[in-house]
Amino acid sequence: MRSSRHWIERATRDGGSASLEFITAGLLLLVPLVYLVVTLSALQCASLAVDGAARQATRVFVQGESVGDSRAAAARAIEVTLGDYGVDPGAASIAITCRPNPTACLTRRGYVTVTIGVVVPLPLAPAALALDLPAGIPVSATATEQVSRFWGSR
Repeated sequence: MRSSRHWIERATRDGGSASLEFITAGLLLLVPLVYLVVTLSALQCASLAVDGAARQATRVFVQGESVGDSRAAAARAIEVTLGDYGVDPGAASIAITCRPNPTACLTRRGYVTVTIGVVVPLPLAPAALALDLPAGIPVSATATEQVSRFWGSR
């Protein structure tokens, strides 16, 4: 029969456990880090998408011949820009406002503001509260452009 001292010495030795500790600690640190990188890249992608779409939409809006043409051109610019970044254009909320006269968007030296918002779903997150809505973070961007003082003089 072996003495209790033999078992104590054997239990306190570190031989062969370094690889197991490395794998365990590595997984505990690596998995959350990878998830954080994936989530932040999705947020950055959506942020760049809505920012670029809002800026491009205001630029094409103020160059249109009529309000109808301008709205159609802005909608196309938003759809193409969001699609380039892999963001669903149908899920975006879009608001176009004009000032100083909200009913006449293309008045000389007037301002057109486009606000676009999307909800970025968190990767691998389950649907929240049985509403079939994935957990997400809202991202929005606003851009304002001035109508040329020479608009309509062509």
